[in-house]
Amino acid sequence: MFSGIVEEMARVVSVRHEGGNQHFTLTCSFVDELKIDQSVAHNGVCLTVVSIEGNTYTVTAMQETLLRSNLGLLNVGDLVNVERSMLMNGRLDGHIVQGHVDQTARCVDMRDADGSTYFTFEYDGSKEMIERGYFTVDKGSVTVNGVSLTVCEPTSNRFTVAIIPYTREVTNFCNMQVGSVVNIEFDILGKYIARLQSLTR
Repeated sequence: MFSGIVEEMARVVSVRHEGGNQHFTLTCSFVDELKIDQSVAHNGVCLTVVSIEGNTYTVTAMQETLLRSNLGLLNVGDLVNVERSMLMNGRLDGHIVQGHVDQTARCVDMRDADGSTYFTFEYDGSKEMIERGYFTVDKGSVTVNGVSLTVCEPTSNRFTVAIIPYTREVTNFCNMQVGSVVNIEFDILGKYIARLQSLTR
């Protein structure tokens, strides 16, 4: 379980293919605090640490994960938002994030907000997806590349978020541009409500 408060950006130092899997080796400041089997969110995707060597660690993404996320687009040198699992002994600063990315979205617009920046994302908003709880609501929560954000201007297949300068500086929103592909995780509460409604029809 995560909060969507990104700790820092890790840098990809190696990508290795093995069958339908991809092994990503990354480096960041807290490698020496990691342990094998520990969960770390990468652009919002919960992955397990499988090896640690020096100042790098490796995680593995299976084919299903690669199909639903932007991890398959990663190259050596890319920056990835990382967050270790939430400690259950303090404040929840973001919102409840499972690290189970639902799908990708594409940035279709960026505009200035007097110092901050509005980013608009478009995703597959089919009727079937909406019925499964894959939608956004005004002032609701959404996770974009592992960052907990508040939705504004939602439509059936788009939403906008406002990024303050600090968030843009310390996450890979610093490299975001129109056309960038991001991972999104919709609010788990909406998914449960949608599932309940489907069972009681």
